[in-house]
Amino acid sequence: MCGADGAHLSPRTELTATSDNQKGQPPVWRAALFALCPECGAPGLFEGAAKFRDRCPSCGLDSTRYNVGDGPAAFLTMIIGALLIAGALALDFAVNPPFWVHVILWVPLTVAAVIYGLRVAKAALLASEHQRQAAEGRRVDDRDD
Repeated sequence: MCGADGAHLSPRTELTATSDNQKGQPPVWRAALFALCPECGAPGLFEGAAKFRDRCPSCGLDSTRYNVGDGPAAFLTMIIGALLIAGALALDFAVNPPFWVHVILWVPLTVAAVIYGLRVAKAALLASEHQRQAAEGRRVDDRDD
C-alpha cells in the first residue's frame, strides 16, 4: 500500500493515458494556452491581467474553489529573467547597441513575458486541479459527527 494509511483514491480520480476528456472539456494544455474554462471550454477565464473571474460566463464554474495561488510567480520570473538576460547579453555582444535600445526592447518584452507566463501557469494549475477534482485531503475515518 502506498501513501498514508487510510488514504484512498477518489473513485472519480481515474486518470489513464487513453482516457478521453468529457465532452466540452479542453485538455490542460489548450485551457492553459488559450485561457479556456476547464469545464466548458469557453474563453474568458481571466478578468484582468492575471486574475481569474469568480465564475465562468458560460457554464458558471466557480473558480474560487480552486487554490492556484501565486506559486508559479517567482519560478516563472526567474526563468524568464534568465532567458531575457541571456538574450540581452547576446544582442549586446553581437551588435553593441546603445542603452536606450535595450530599454525599449527588453522592458516591454519582460513585462509581456511575465504576464503571459503567469496566465498560462495559473490556467494550467486551475485546469489540472479541475480535471483531477482536487480538494482538501481527508482521511476515511474523518467524519462530521
